[in-house]
Amino acid sequence: MNFKRPAERYGNGLIALHWLTLLLLIAVYALIELRDIFPRGSAGRAAMMQWHFMLGLTVLVLLPIRLAFRAAGGKAPPIRPPMPVWQERLAALMHLVLYVFLLAMPLLGWLTLSAQGKPIPFFGLQLPALLAADKALGHSLEEIHETIGNIGYYLIGLHAAAALIHHYWTHDNTLRRMLPGRG
Repeated sequence: MNFKRPAERYGNGLIALHWLTLLLLIAVYALIELRDIFPRGSAGRAAMMQWHFMLGLTVLVLLPIRLAFRAAGGKAPPIRPPMPVWQERLAALMHLVLYVFLLAMPLLGWLTLSAQGKPIPFFGLQLPALLAADKALGHSLEEIHETIGNIGYYLIGLHAAAALIHHYWTHDNTLRRMLPGRG
């Protein structure tokens, strides 16, 4: 597979994975936020929770693939005009935090289900529990998962806002480097 990319934008594979991850995150958040349209114990609510789990774990599966594409693609395409150094450092920190988020959230979800003694579904498979059943630990992990999930709204929002600010205010190519179909 050719990982080379045009000099002014990321490669198509990484772009596709970026936007696929965003779509998965939208679905994961929508499923958990809208689960209350079904009463507790209903089949509809159970299905929404199962899809929340499976799509969240899909983010975990995609993460090493994203990292491999990023590493294979070489140095990131340059931002033109160049950003101040403090913005470059802040952007690098934000990307690191987002990658940690993409790793931590599915793992915390998996650990939560494990500790709660619940099955861990993944598209017809039952994944193994990572912990022995422990209701108190499961409750604590669920609270941590939910808190970090709420922080994720802000992280994703800041990431999107920064891209839009660069596009519409500073008029650089930050956003264009990650847009599909701009080859």
